Amino acid sequence: MTLYLRHYWKDERLSFPSTNNKSMTFDGRLVKKIWVPDVFFVHSKRSFIHDTTTDNIMLRVFPDGHVLYSMRITVTAMCNMDFSHFPLDSQTCSLELESYAYTDEDLMLYWKNGNESLKTDEKISLSQFLIQKFHTTSRLAFYSSTGWYNRLYINFTLRRHIFFFLLQTYFPATLMVMLSWVSFWIDRRAVPARVSLGITTVLTMSTIITGVNASMPRVSYIKAVDIYLWVSFVFVFLSVLEYAAVNYLTTVQERKERKLRERFSCSCGIPHSKTMMLDGTCSESDANSLAGYTRNQMVPEEEKQEKMVVHLAMSNESNSSRKRGLKGHVGLRIIQNTHAIDKYSRLIFPGTYIFFNLIYWSVFS
Repeated sequence: MTLYLRHYWKDERLSFPSTNNKSMTFDGRLVKKIWVPDVFFVHSKRSFIHDTTTDNIMLRVFPDGHVLYSMRITVTAMCNMDFSHFPLDSQTCSLELESYAYTDEDLMLYWKNGNESLKTDEKISLSQFLIQKFHTTSRLAFYSSTGWYNRLYINFTLRRHIFFFLLQTYFPATLMVMLSWVSFWIDRRAVPARVSLGITTVLTMSTIITGVNASMPRVSYIKAVDIYLWVSFVFVFLSVLEYAAVNYLTTVQERKERKLRERFSCSCGIPHSKTMMLDGTCSESDANSLAGYTRNQMVPEEEKQEKMVVHLAMSNESNSSRKRGLKGHVGLRIIQNTHAIDKYSRLIFPGTYIFFNLIYWSVFS
């Protein structure tokens, strides 16, 4: 931060009689020959007085002994920030001034005009923050070895710009979650398409999370952006698990259907039919019902009568068993219809994610 620091005090030793001059102005060379306040910036990491093209120091003395001492300083100060709501956070930073040697009994520091003592350029702007407001305060600071000192505070309230993080973090994460939902509309038998889509979205979300954490201080608590990214990652990961469940249930269902077909398949030839002979005759219509069988399936002429009776009896039993099997099969499809899982996911996943966004932005905004 670059600022003009101006001190006002009265030193009667510097008063002078004058009828024409309202004040006398000097450069920094006179500062070393008179008394000036020894103000320093508390918690300053680095600060310096500008010296291009000469020391940016001005000393103005008035006839009654009032002194204006001004200098142009750049200060890099420490600011304790709480990133629990990052990047939807507001930070309060303070710049603290204090006398280094003089206690409150020797030197009293105060703001000349309160909050009006601070003047800022209306066009001032920061890359990540918006200066919402600033105000001044003063209080006493105690040191156990030296005593009480007057300390002045300049408090800044900074609001972080969110648009950059919307473009770089929130929009990509939201798009990845929405892209993972596309797999719900892809045929469940298209394994390469759905698996590759799920793995791509998972890896992209991991890259976004790594990139955000790489540019952030390593804090030991959860940030607001972490909540959003990790919930989005969970949604993407669940979409992959959803297809794993669909694929597994599809495999189980097809295996059961195959067993049902093998169990209730039609058997036109019976090897041990002689042991199952039944008395009776067959009608011409019954004989015509065998017209669809091949020559290999037809029995000799002398055994046609008894053989046909056995076949027709077995066919009726097979049909009744097949009907019972189909009823159980229909019930199985209603319970384990894997396509229904995708249908429900098309509604549950977007609805839950929208509900999460409503809660997230209402809490942290």
